[in-house]
Amino acid sequence: MPHYVSLGTVPHKRHTQFRKPDGQLYAEELFSTEGFSSDSSLLYHIYPPTRIFKTDAPVDVTPKISEEKMLKHRCFLGFNIKPEADYLDSRKAILLNSDVILSLAAPAKGTGNYFFKNADSDEVIFIHEGEGVLHTPYGELPFGYGDYIVIPRGCVYQINFKTEKNRLLVVEAHSPVRYPKKYLSPYGQLLESSPYCERDIRVPQNLNPINQEGDFLVKAKKKGMLYGFHYKNHPFDVVGWDGCCYPFAFSIHDFEPITGRIHQPPPVHLTFEGRNFVICSFVPRKYDYHPLSIPAPYNHSNIDSDELLYYVDGQFMSRKHVERGMITLHPGGIPHGPQPGAAEKSIGKTETEELAVMIDTFHPLELTNYALEIEDPNYINSWVE
Repeated sequence: MPHYVSLGTVPHKRHTQFRKPDGQLYAEELFSTEGFSSDSSLLYHIYPPTRIFKTDAPVDVTPKISEEKMLKHRCFLGFNIKPEADYLDSRKAILLNSDVILSLAAPAKGTGNYFFKNADSDEVIFIHEGEGVLHTPYGELPFGYGDYIVIPRGCVYQINFKTEKNRLLVVEAHSPVRYPKKYLSPYGQLLESSPYCERDIRVPQNLNPINQEGDFLVKAKKKGMLYGFHYKNHPFDVVGWDGCCYPFAFSIHDFEPITGRIHQPPPVHLTFEGRNFVICSFVPRKYDYHPLSIPAPYNHSNIDSDELLYYVDGQFMSRKHVERGMITLHPGGIPHGPQPGAAEKSIGKTETEELAVMIDTFHPLELTNYALEIEDPNYINSWVE
């Protein structure tokens, strides 16, 4: 993360003595997802963050691949994923490759009494339905409809929902998720031309260190296995932290669209990027204002990427019969575009209320068993007159 945050109490100099009221040292922890050569934070724990006294047998949670290779337009009805009580059980991997795992979830409850850590991936959790609080060693992150929650790899967290009706899109990225480089100054500030700025980024708040000893279960995901670690102290025992690596939230409703006289290409919707993939936000906006403009997107051959669109809300002029939670997948290698008649019908329209998340991957995606269970098999014919 390019901007510095400090919360709670930290010593004047890093890596120096910082003592509790009883004279014992606080335990300093450097947290980073890229060793010592990139963004990091320093956390100060009441107890060392290493006090494991028992482990559980690992559980295999590797997604089951149904199709490794395919070249066909696909559509998945995301809201057909059935709700489950437990947060982790509810996460169903739909599509994946060597860079990302894309999952849908409908948790009725949160993590309950356990904690979770993804030791493989940064996580981006898009909140389609629901609200609640993400609890971390850094503090609390309240969230609601339309929020992206970005959680660095290795960050321990608990998630609690206010109601039982929740719908999530989860991106697990095997690389750091960052602001797009084109939005940043050489020194890391978001530029004036960026569609959002630091004021839109919500960082953890209400740091309340928990000084408890007992049996605290942290479930950690690594290489398709879920491990259980029992710690002697509560993971959220941090009295202070500072740095540039931490979880944060950003609302899709705070994304300011970039428009023009003629139709703008998808990169204007760019929101986050990782290794070999990008996340984009389609938000309500004014249409093109050239007197001969065609607001509907033109046909294009996405040879170099698989394009996934997750429909959130609103009406889409390029496609009929769109449902909330629907996912379309247009793999690299076949041109795609608006349905027949959509281009002509869009002429004269002045604005759109559409809301969607787009994910482009630059390596092909593979389909899981869960994807086939919620697929609309007739989608490939939707461009026939």
